[in-house]
Amino acid sequence: MQTSRPIELRGQAIASGKFPLVCVPLVGRTLKQLTAELAIVLPKRPDVLEWRVDFFEAIGNTAAVIAGALAIKRGAGNIPVLFTRRSTLEGGEKIAISEAQVIAMYAAVCESKCIDLIDYEQANDMAHIGQVRDAAKTNGVQLVLSFHNFSCTPEPGAIAAKFLRAEQLGADVAKVAVMPQDLDDVLTLLATTRAASKTLHIPLISMAMGPLGAVTRLVGGVFGSSLTFAVGAAASAPGQVPIDDLRAVLTVLQQSMRGQ
Repeated sequence: MQTSRPIELRGQAIASGKFPLVCVPLVGRTLKQLTAELAIVLPKRPDVLEWRVDFFEAIGNTAAVIAGALAIKRGAGNIPVLFTRRSTLEGGEKIAISEAQVIAMYAAVCESKCIDLIDYEQANDMAHIGQVRDAAKTNGVQLVLSFHNFSCTPEPGAIAAKFLRAEQLGADVAKVAVMPQDLDDVLTLLATTRAASKTLHIPLISMAMGPLGAVTRLVGGVFGSSLTFAVGAAASAPGQVPIDDLRAVLTVLQQSMRGQ
């Protein structure tokens, strides 16, 4: 039985409530590269696009960032855009701007109305989380509060606490990604996701990363994860599966679970 919640924008479920949503990252370092990525990705019909702006060479130029976001939004049409600066502590690229500048960029991008969702790590300073939350809510942008552990898979209680903390901090979506060391860790992530989907009042996203965790990107929706990430042109995290392969598996899985 599905207990999880779809991710909504302006009171409407994305992709008419499709579950799980398939999100494809954009990791181009220049506007030209982003445009080329879009040309590859859009025909594959992802449900959400994620712009990993930490890959963008002009990240220090807010006007250039907004121009890039606007170009992606124009190309995406009705496909929602998730804006993400992943910190180096949680697997992101090195950038040449301070966290205060990141917050200012986030506020400007939210105010530009050229994105639909924004991701920020819950490990950040509480004041910064509050600033991002306020900028998102003021401008009708959905806030994804995320947590990534690239070294191990925490105990179930610790994972559950990350989901709950995102909700308590005012997130619209809670996201947890962990690195499994064995298949028991994969089962821990899936079981904790299932349990959280029964108690959280907001949608959640979860995955185990790397080769061992790839299965969670395929079956995570069964256990309550509202969105999964796939490769369109280039991967943004270890273990992501090409979108065509992911869609084929999801189709077979969903048809089998419906008894068709």
